[in-house]
Amino acid sequence: MTENQARDEICRVGKSLFERGYVHATAGNISVRLDDGGFLITPTDACLGFLEPTQLARLDAEARQTSGPIASKTIALHAAIYRAATTFDAQTRCVIHTHSTHCVGLTLQPGGTELLPPITPYFVMKVGHVPVIPYFRPGDPAAAQAVAQAIQAWGERGTPIRAVMLTRLGPNVWHQTPAAAMATLEELEETAQLWAHAQPKPEPLTEAQINELRTTFGVHW
Repeated sequence: MTENQARDEICRVGKSLFERGYVHATAGNISVRLDDGGFLITPTDACLGFLEPTQLARLDAEARQTSGPIASKTIALHAAIYRAATTFDAQTRCVIHTHSTHCVGLTLQPGGTELLPPITPYFVMKVGHVPVIPYFRPGDPAAAQAVAQAIQAWGERGTPIRAVMLTRLGPNVWHQTPAAAMATLEELEETAQLWAHAQPKPEPLTEAQINELRTTFGVHW
């Protein structure tokens, strides 16, 4: 993907997420890692529904801004995700952060160390484990460290993750392309919505059912 293509994709994905209610106002951000090791990221306080390809922040491989509007304050978190995630998937090229309603809502009530149990096959296949990260203020460097540690810990277990949930803030997801990252986010929020509305709560898939997904589709769970 060229830089111009990446700029267009960030704007396309941002508009789609905004129009469907995955982000609101100036919440959320999107970044793409470029072929030269640098990054594009949405500007601070930008509305993802009204991005312009020429008005994205450009950073070098050390996450130092080189051009464009002021980068989102979450750039340290994005950079930490790229560093950690590429250890387990060298093709990781996009990170998306949103304040998706049902995901955030689940962190406003008592819960465990993971956001959701494996209640649907597509959650297992397309999202995977989603560890919950304790609350940090937006932009806190400690959040980046906590997320990187979670990525490392799960990867070393042989179960690489593609998402984490920041308590009271929202999910961060990453994948090889903006489209793939958006699809992961969509499946995550849909599963959170199912879980929030289901009464009584459904039983998770059994280990035998998960093993079948592993052997049939090569799922890492």
